Amino acid sequence: MQHELRRYKRHFEAFPPPLEVEWKPWAKITDTQLFLKSCYIGIRNFNGPVERCPAWWHLKDFYLHIKRTMPSQGSPEKETVPEK
Repeated sequence: MQHELRRYKRHFEAFPPPLEVEWKPWAKITDTQLFLKSCYIGIRNFNGPVERCPAWWHLKDFYLHIKRTMPSQGSPEKETVPEK
Protein backbone atom coordinates (compact mmCIF):
# COMPACT_ATOMS: atom_id res chain seq x y z
CA MET A 1 0.00 0.00 0.00
CA GLN A 2 2.83 2.41 0.72
CA HIS A 3 4.15 2.12 -2.84
CA GLU A 4 0.66 2.95 -4.16
CA LEU A 5 0.47 5.96 -1.85
CA ARG A 6 3.82 7.21 -3.14
CA ARG A 7 2.67 6.65 -6.74
CA TYR A 8 -0.54 8.63 -6.16
CA LYS A 9 1.36 11.41 -4.43
CA ARG A 10 3.91 11.61 -7.28
CA HIS A 11 1.11 11.67 -9.84
CA PHE A 12 -0.71 14.55 -8.15
CA GLU A 13 2.56 16.48 -7.75
CA ALA A 14 3.42 16.01 -11.44
CA PHE A 15 -0.14 16.55 -12.70
CA PRO A 16 -2.10 18.70 -10.24
CA PRO A 17 -5.84 18.16 -10.58
CA PRO A 18 -8.13 21.11 -11.32
CA LEU A 19 -8.99 23.28 -8.34
CA GLU A 20 -12.63 22.12 -8.35
CA VAL A 21 -13.81 18.63 -9.21
CA GLU A 22 -17.35 17.27 -9.47
CA TRP A 23 -16.34 13.90 -8.04
CA LYS A 24 -19.65 12.19 -7.41
CA PRO A 25 -23.23 13.44 -7.72
CA TRP A 26 -23.22 14.11 -3.98
CA ALA A 27 -19.56 15.19 -3.61
CA LYS A 28 -18.06 18.32 -5.15
CA ILE A 29 -14.49 19.10 -4.13
CA THR A 30 -13.92 22.86 -4.16
CA ASP A 31 -10.21 22.76 -3.24
CA THR A 32 -8.45 19.63 -4.45
CA GLN A 33 -5.11 20.50 -2.88
CA LEU A 34 -6.77 20.82 0.52
CA PHE A 35 -8.61 17.53 -0.09
CA LEU A 36 -5.35 15.74 -0.98
CA LYS A 37 -3.54 17.21 2.03
CA SER A 38 -6.39 16.05 4.27
CA CYS A 39 -6.16 12.53 2.82
CA TYR A 40 -2.39 12.38 3.38
CA ILE A 41 -2.76 13.56 6.99
CA GLY A 42 -5.60 11.11 7.64
CA ILE A 43 -3.56 8.21 6.28
CA ARG A 44 -0.48 9.19 8.27
CA ASN A 45 -2.44 9.50 11.53
CA PHE A 46 -4.54 6.35 11.08
CA ASN A 47 -3.86 3.61 13.63
CA GLY A 48 -4.30 0.29 11.92
CA PRO A 49 -3.87 -1.26 8.51
CA VAL A 50 -3.88 1.38 5.78
CA GLU A 51 -6.39 -0.60 3.71
CA ARG A 52 -8.96 0.03 6.47
CA CYS A 53 -8.35 3.79 6.50
CA PRO A 54 -11.25 5.81 5.03
CA ALA A 55 -8.83 8.51 3.83
CA TRP A 56 -6.88 5.86 1.88
CA TRP A 57 -10.03 4.79 0.03
CA HIS A 58 -10.99 8.41 -0.66
CA LEU A 59 -7.53 9.06 -2.11
CA LYS A 60 -7.60 5.88 -4.19
CA ASP A 61 -11.11 6.58 -5.54
CA PHE A 62 -10.17 10.18 -6.33
CA TYR A 63 -7.02 9.06 -8.15
CA LEU A 64 -9.00 6.59 -10.26
CA HIS A 65 -11.63 9.25 -11.01
CA ILE A 66 -8.98 11.72 -12.17
CA LYS A 67 -7.25 9.08 -14.31
CA ARG A 68 -10.60 8.23 -15.97
CA THR A 69 -11.72 11.80 -16.59
CA MET A 70 -8.36 13.20 -17.71
CA PRO A 71 -6.85 10.51 -19.95
CA SER A 72 -4.65 12.98 -21.84
CA GLN A 73 -2.31 13.13 -18.85
CA GLY A 74 0.53 10.66 -19.08
CA SER A 75 1.66 8.87 -16.00
CA PRO A 76 4.94 10.20 -14.55
CA GLU A 77 6.46 6.72 -14.61
CA LYS A 78 6.04 6.43 -18.38
CA GLU A 79 7.29 9.86 -19.38
CA THR A 80 10.61 10.00 -21.14
CA VAL A 81 12.92 12.87 -21.89
CA PRO A 82 13.14 13.52 -25.64
CA GLU A 83 16.53 12.84 -27.15
CA LYS A 84 18.46 15.77 -28.61
